[in-house]
Amino acid sequence: MQPERPAIRVVLAEDGVLLREGLAGLLGRFGFEVVATAGDADALKAAVAEHAPDLVVTDIRMPPGFTDEGLRAAVELRRTCPELAVVALSQYVEQSYASDLIDSAGGKGVGYLLKDRVVDVEEFVGTLHQVVDG
Repeated sequence: MQPERPAIRVVLAEDGVLLREGLAGLLGRFGFEVVATAGDADALKAAVAEHAPDLVVTDIRMPPGFTDEGLRAAVELRRTCPELAVVALSQYVEQSYASDLIDSAGGKGVGYLLKDRVVDVEEFVGTLHQVVDG
C-alpha cells in the first residue's frame, strides 16, 4: 500500500468565474488544495508570491488584453521559480504559446491542455499529477 501523498497546493487562474469555481471544486474533490484563485495575470503572480503553491493551473488568454497574459505570467513565474509546476489551459492551438511555456526551465514540470479536449476528469487529474511529478 502506497503512503498517501500530501495535498498538492494549487493556484488557479481563470478569468471565467463559472469555469474557475467549477475547476476549484473539482480539484478539491480530487484531493488538491486550491490555496487561491485569480481572474487575471497580476492576481495570479500575487497569489503565487503569497501562497508558494506546488502547481499553477492557468488560462492563456486573460484580462486586460485577452491575448497571452496568462502565458506570459506563467513563463515569468517559472523564470523566477523553475520548480513551480504549471499547466496551461487554452481554447486555442498556438504553437508559440506552447513553445514559450515548454521552453521554460527546460520543459520539466509543464503541461499544455486544450480545454475542449479534456473529456475525462480522472485523466485530467492524472495529467496534473504527472506535471507536478516532473
